Amino acid sequence: MPPLPNARSSGSRRQPDRPYTLPRSFYDRDTLVVARALIGKVLVHDTPDGIASGVIVETEAYIGESDPACHAAPGPTRRNAPLYGPPGIAYVYLNYGIHYLVNAVTESDGHPAAVLIRALEPKDGIGLMRWRRSTPRRSGDDIALEQLCRGPGNLTRALGIDLRQNQLDLTSSRLRIEDQGERRRKVVWTRRIGLNVGVEQEWRVYAADSGSVSR
Repeated sequence: MPPLPNARSSGSRRQPDRPYTLPRSFYDRDTLVVARALIGKVLVHDTPDGIASGVIVETEAYIGESDPACHAAPGPTRRNAPLYGPPGIAYVYLNYGIHYLVNAVTESDGHPAAVLIRALEPKDGIGLMRWRRSTPRRSGDDIALEQLCRGPGNLTRALGIDLRQNQLDLTSSRLRIEDQGERRRKVVWTRRIGLNVGVEQEWRVYAADSGSVSR
């Protein structure tokens, strides 16, 4: 991996006006409502290497023990404990031993549900994101901007999110979701993708005009 880029020259910056971090009440609602409301909000990760952020353009809802695709389907376990906790908490897990995925826990305490963040339009810290996406075989500079945070595994790598961020408070921690005044987007609802079960529900929502949405 190449040397870490200078945060200032790589596009990492704070907004001139303090952004509005979404409150817990935002997440304490029906999961499908939250999944739609997150489109256009900004996922921010503030790390020692710099700030990286992106506009959320694709999400998926996972709702309760009756949803076979939800991690709560088998009932409470040590792994899925965050789903049963208060809304507005990050639920991060390792998927198939390869990719970290980040979710926002929704609904009231004790009702397991969450929204998976599937894609972002890169905003702050683009150079840092490219550095994180670099591999021995491919430079992050070779990745098109719209592909940088396309897909839930790519966006966590670009933002430096892993199990250390599991159960962080999205309303007050270094990993948070903000309203930065982005324009409201027209959205499309479809069935969830990349699943073998629970594919009937149209619980995936994405910004219709975004090139960063999963293909």
